[in-house]
Amino acid sequence: MEKVYKDDTVYFISYSKLPTTISAGKLLDVVGVGLVINTKTGIIEDTSCTLITDEAKRFLKDIIVGHNLYEEGLDELVNKIQYRFHGLSQKAICVAVKAAVERYETWKDEFLNK
Repeated sequence: MEKVYKDDTVYFISYSKLPTTISAGKLLDVVGVGLVINTKTGIIEDTSCTLITDEAKRFLKDIIVGHNLYEEGLDELVNKIQYRFHGLSQKAICVAVKAAVERYETWKDEFLNK
């Protein structure tokens, strides 16, 4: 079986509490956002999200995949999400994305920047 991801990629996932007033919040309580990050380029190569609708998952993937954390940074990614994604889970998704990238940065400092 062919590998889907190269050896220079890592996966980080973080979670954030969803508003209880939306259907996803009633069913899931939290949203998880996972990022596959290329450690050499800083490009997010893939993403996963635990939202309910496939459209929301695809739309977020379209926003996130291809973003270069090294060149464009975390704030620009959050700005893109805030500008384009207007679901009621927007804030929770931004919190989860920030937490996943921060976990990656901590890992990178510990393991790659020795």
